[in-house]
Amino acid sequence: MSSVGLSGAAAARIKSVVADEPAGAGLRVAVEGGGCSGFQYEIAVASGAEADDLVIERDGARLFIDPVSLPYLLGSEVDWVDELIGASFKVKNPNAKTSCGCGVSFSV
Repeated sequence: MSSVGLSGAAAARIKSVVADEPAGAGLRVAVEGGGCSGFQYEIAVASGAEADDLVIERDGARLFIDPVSLPYLLGSEVDWVDELIGASFKVKNPNAKTSCGCGVSFSV
């Protein structure tokens, strides 16, 4: 079972986003039911990890994943992309069989 990766670009962006937050803050990535493909990613700043979270650290940035979401995210990489249509965190998920055009929802 492979874990979840965090790109250097995503780590740098997380550090920037949480710079004014309390020590221990990071980015939480969760999988929720919904979206046009069945599941969707919820990405938000979190003040800290929950007791049962997987915590991934890179270059001083912290990523939190809850145990319910983890099976859907194994082998994925969280990245920060800056494209013509906008900049955002993207989850590159090899478990997703299909995804919608916006890249926020997927099916397994």
